[in-house]
Amino acid sequence: MSLALVAALAAGALIGLSLGALGGGGSILAVPVLLALGESPAQATTGSLVVVGITSLAGVVTARRAGNVLLARGAAFGAVAIAGAVAGARASAAVPEPVLLASFAALMLVVATLMVIRQVRARRGDGARAAEPRLDDPIITFSPTFMCQCPRALKVLVTATAVGLLTGFLGVAGGFLVVPALTLALALPMTYAAGTSLVVITITSASALATRAGTGTAPDWWLVAALTVTAVAGSVAGARLAARTDTRRLSAAFTGLVILVAACTAASALPALV
Repeated sequence: MSLALVAALAAGALIGLSLGALGGGGSILAVPVLLALGESPAQATTGSLVVVGITSLAGVVTARRAGNVLLARGAAFGAVAIAGAVAGARASAAVPEPVLLASFAALMLVVATLMVIRQVRARRGDGARAAEPRLDDPIITFSPTFMCQCPRALKVLVTATAVGLLTGFLGVAGGFLVVPALTLALALPMTYAAGTSLVVITITSASALATRAGTGTAPDWWLVAALTVTAVAGSVAGARLAARTDTRRLSAAFTGLVILVAACTAASALPALV
């Protein structure tokens, strides 16, 4: 077994553990891991779509059994996001790789910032005082008469398209992105938003991957397969770990790791942009 394959197995386990224990965020490491294993930015973002999509699909099954997935709403949101995912995937193939890499580094820094803010609020107890939004009425109905809540429909269109664009362009879409979008656009309670987001991620990842097919940016599929298999297995172990461990410490450690990886990625991208 090659050293690169062993590294992919270990990295996949780390990604899966973070997904299972923290409920999201781990997928953002798929791109830098593939970059570190010698893949180009275009290959890494393509391979990441496979890792993210399959791991999310496995998560849908688990969350569905727990009753935390609103399948119809997630599928509808994901269907709206497909156009953005296709556009993002095409734009990704058209931009220089240093720009792609710098954009990804910027996204990682944003994610790390959001994670820090969430941890600070959790320590202050803000989350305990915040009331969860209720499930709203349907946005569009056709029976007994046609009815459309157009302002909400526009909100869904804008947020879903933004989610799709980022997924297609950078090869990532995690709970850090989709969960707030579902909460904002569909008013889903957090109990359902996390599980339903996996449906959206699966759909957008598959759409972006299909768009990239045949563009000549195929990654090393053995590395991608190793990452995917261990990420799925690691997510199961991570879910069990979360029940026995203080996830606040895990989340703080993971945030530090994301900041470190973002800084290294930016250091690699910036010289090529100057």
